[in-house]
Amino acid sequence: MSESIPGAPAGERGPGDAPVCPRHPDRTSYIRCQRCDRPTCPDCQRPAAVGVQCVDCVREGSRTAPVARTRFGAPAQSGRPVVTWTLLGICVAVYVGQLANPAVTRELAFFGVLAGVEPWRLLTTAFVHSPQSLLHIAFNMYILFAFGPMLEESLGRAKFAVTYLLCAIGGSVGVLLLSVPNPGWGQPVVGASGAIFGLLFLFVVLALRQGTVPTTLLVMIGINLALPFFVGGIAWQAHIGGAFTGAAIGGLLVLTSAAGRSAEAVRRRRLAWPALSSVFLVLILLAGARLWQVIGPAAFGLG
Repeated sequence: MSESIPGAPAGERGPGDAPVCPRHPDRTSYIRCQRCDRPTCPDCQRPAAVGVQCVDCVREGSRTAPVARTRFGAPAQSGRPVVTWTLLGICVAVYVGQLANPAVTRELAFFGVLAGVEPWRLLTTAFVHSPQSLLHIAFNMYILFAFGPMLEESLGRAKFAVTYLLCAIGGSVGVLLLSVPNPGWGQPVVGASGAIFGLLFLFVVLALRQGTVPTTLLVMIGINLALPFFVGGIAWQAHIGGAFTGAAIGGLLVLTSAAGRSAEAVRRRRLAWPALSSVFLVLILLAGARLWQVIGPAAFGLG
């Protein structure tokens, strides 16, 4: 019986013994990994540029290999648009809940007078739609389905999700800033239109950076901006608020974008998160200032 030699590499035995795969000691292998030079059996061999590598070296190489990224820091191959599909799923599920129970609409809709004491309504309104109009949710979800995956792939899942939520809040802030408090703040506002307009204007800013904007996109935006002048019951203020928010985010992302893996490029891309945080802070300050101006301390349950 042969004895192992202390300090010998894994997969090696005593002099004259056949080399064995370190992962499968019962298998003899005369093929060696081109990276670590250990014997590797057929089940552990992976094709390499020259010869083969063992599965352990392939796994280690994948961890240390540089990841190609977009100008906005997202992995170049981001996979399926998980965030877009999740947002679509939430909106559809909430809409079904609205049809089953009218209280869902009442609890999640945006009311300007409640924005100070129930601030979550600034965001939840983007996930509810008019139960009386299937076209309302259908149009918003179509735009999200059409443009969401492209923006998600370019920005990355995390930045896209945060951008969508910020544009939704921006739409609600637009209602506070642009609508007449009485009676506008007492009426419910629902729909993802603020977030959708934010995505559209974000797309325009990013397209302008590339030097061209699709004409069909501009026509679509123009029609929707003009629609409130011909059709009643549309909260155009949310459209404007979302559009300005999306355009501002687009400008900030362009300023913090950089191609390549240099230290300067990485540093610039890291500024994107502080930039997004600043947008959130500005929106909250604008909403708070407007509520204080119109209602005073009572808007926040004070006094």
